[in-house]
Amino acid sequence: MPNASSWSASSPLLLLWEDSSGTRIFLSLLYAVLAISGTLSNVMVIYLVFSFKKLQTTSNAFIVNGCAADLSVCALWMPQEAVLGLLPPNSSSLRSAEYRLLRGGLLGLGLTVSLASHLLVAFNRYVLITKLPSVYQALYQRRHTGCMIGLSWALALLPVPLLPGLWTLGSAQSDGSSRYTALLLALAVLGQTALLLHCYLGIVRRVRGSAKRRVSVLNFHLLHQLPFPAAPPPPRRAQRRLSSVSVLLLCCVFLLGTQPLVWVSLLGFFLRPAPPALQAASWLLLCSLSALNPLLYTWRSEEFRRAARSVLPRGEGPAAAPRPANAAAGP
Repeated sequence: MPNASSWSASSPLLLLWEDSSGTRIFLSLLYAVLAISGTLSNVMVIYLVFSFKKLQTTSNAFIVNGCAADLSVCALWMPQEAVLGLLPPNSSSLRSAEYRLLRGGLLGLGLTVSLASHLLVAFNRYVLITKLPSVYQALYQRRHTGCMIGLSWALALLPVPLLPGLWTLGSAQSDGSSRYTALLLALAVLGQTALLLHCYLGIVRRVRGSAKRRVSVLNFHLLHQLPFPAAPPPPRRAQRRLSSVSVLLLCCVFLLGTQPLVWVSLLGFFLRPAPPALQAASWLLLCSLSALNPLLYTWRSEEFRRAARSVLPRGEGPAAAPRPANAAAGP
């Protein structure tokens, strides 16, 4: 019976080799569904942002960055896992160190940039809503925004030289190495989660207590409206309540996807390894965020809904067709 280290290093679906064929087929189908839905939703968000000028804001630039990273997981990594789960455990494809390195690189790159994009979006919205417009405009110039996006990919590429060593460790060393790797991963996700919650809870406090300017947490496409009017009407109580619920719902979904892996990893490092099935479930929840992220950030945006209706079948008609970003301002 394989131990926890062999399970984590060589299993294609984060499962034990002796798991039943029915379980493997079920999870292969689950990966296939996540891959198809996640690829379509991420591609749709990217297409809408590039096609509609009103959606081309700084916050949406970070969302597109996250969607591009999520495509690495949904369009490249998940389909391979779905196929490999249907192969016999002794297949040569599953035991190739180079192929495992490729799959691990796709997953690590996508998840790292995706989590960084979550934080960039949260901080962007926090500055937009809680700081003066002049501060926001000075911080989020086009050059600065590009540097932030490039930095998220650079940080994700830093561990790549270490991956071959992690994959080729012997069985005597793999257990200790995997424990420390899991600890670093847990601490990184925990720190990112703390910063993200600080930003969103700060937004909730500002929206609830603000009576100086109208702020909608539901639609963050406000860059083109800056600077704010001198004396806009205060937000209605119902709008503030709905805005707070939307932000808290986003935080709850994010916590549900990330925290199981954090605490399973910490449990394995300080006490004893969690059951393999629990480890697999925590990884699956984290990977499923790549398919849910586009919906988390667009489901309450009227601009995104209007743009989606105009390009989907039975939309609003030719008048609502997407307009190229570089089109002239005239009719």
